[in-house]
Amino acid sequence: MAETTFGRQAVNDGKLCQRLRTGKGITVNTVYKIQDFIRKRTTLSNPLSLTPDAATRINRSAHGGESQSPSLSPEKNDVAGDDSSSNENSSSKKRPFRFYDNRQKYLGFVNTCDEKWKVAERAAHELSHVQPAPPALRMFDAGVGDGSVLSYLLRATHQKFPTIPFFVVGKEISLEDVRLCLDNLPDRFAEHPASVICITNLFYSEAPWLMPGNMAAAAALNWHEISLQGSSAQEYGEQLKAIDDILVDGWEVKVSEKTGNPRYVRPSVLVIFREDNRFLLDSVIPRRGQVSGDYDLILAAQPWRARMSAQFKAEKVLAPLVRSLGPGGRLLAVQSAGGDPGMELVNLVWPDENPFQVNRHELLKALKDKLGRAASNYNFNAASDNKSLMKYEMKTLPNEIAGGIGTSTLFAAWNASTYVAQIEDDRLQPAVASG
Repeated sequence: MAETTFGRQAVNDGKLCQRLRTGKGITVNTVYKIQDFIRKRTTLSNPLSLTPDAATRINRSAHGGESQSPSLSPEKNDVAGDDSSSNENSSSKKRPFRFYDNRQKYLGFVNTCDEKWKVAERAAHELSHVQPAPPALRMFDAGVGDGSVLSYLLRATHQKFPTIPFFVVGKEISLEDVRLCLDNLPDRFAEHPASVICITNLFYSEAPWLMPGNMAAAAALNWHEISLQGSSAQEYGEQLKAIDDILVDGWEVKVSEKTGNPRYVRPSVLVIFREDNRFLLDSVIPRRGQVSGDYDLILAAQPWRARMSAQFKAEKVLAPLVRSLGPGGRLLAVQSAGGDPGMELVNLVWPDENPFQVNRHELLKALKDKLGRAASNYNFNAASDNKSLMKYEMKTLPNEIAGGIGTSTLFAAWNASTYVAQIEDDRLQPAVASG
């Protein structure tokens, strides 16, 4: 605290605020000390003190009181008043199963169907409407997965804009998927040298800006710049393999006992670019705390659980992404719709199963309601069924259906049907056991 020439108390916060904003030169302990100081000062009557309600809001935001905020203080049970926190085994048994926890199902699905190809082709069509502005074309992938869709989209983007720098951000919380995604990137850097690709595990409300939403998480942001040396995809691939320790440390997750959702332990951002293009990309390479969003194209393919309400999807995923669009930017959302042979198979086993209850019209309405008056700044296009509905198929050979060799194909069909319908394991096992 410092005394001003007018005799009133003032805070000399110039350097401190800058350090908080950039996440440098400050520790989490310092952040907690500041929070404690603010709480204590609320009981004093002076011009700088906050009202009790305001102090409560600051404390809640900084310590992860909201369901989507990371907890950097010692872990507490997410369910208020639940005594199961004393028994780790019982709490782990009670946690909800998430359909995307099963890596075998996911990999089996993406490798036996052309769903990702279809999504990538549809996303590439949006490039004809994109009008990038200097210094770069900006894209955001809200769920990179194994990187196959992003890789396809980057190839298509290079074909249309071969000389424009790219700024690409991909959100992914799965360590395995981040590794698979990095395997797809060396060729992209070789073909399009003027590329900056960022991978992050932040929430949807944070990822477009590469900055956590509360002060404690921002101070602990795990930010890494990887400048690739050399001029060949082989060299880039070897360097990306060498950063596995960074990935293991940065992409550690924990499971919320309240929702079953995976959540990051520490917020992480990985910034990758070619060192020989650093000068050209100086205005494109992101600085901590200085990413404005302003994306030209956002792809949100299957970013939610199908059974969630339209209000949840709009509030937690779509609304933050829409707000990060730049002038003339476009967002393409993709979700399962059902009404196919896979769903017919599911209904033979579970007749009342109906996971796809929110269609695109209801989703857009919920999004407009969430945006409020700001919705008038955007154009919402549900389009016709012919333009909006995509059909993907299984990859099979003509002779795979007949005889004993058809077992793998039948398994793939069953796996694809139950994976897309998001049937949990505890419901699958009795059905499989009964034949």
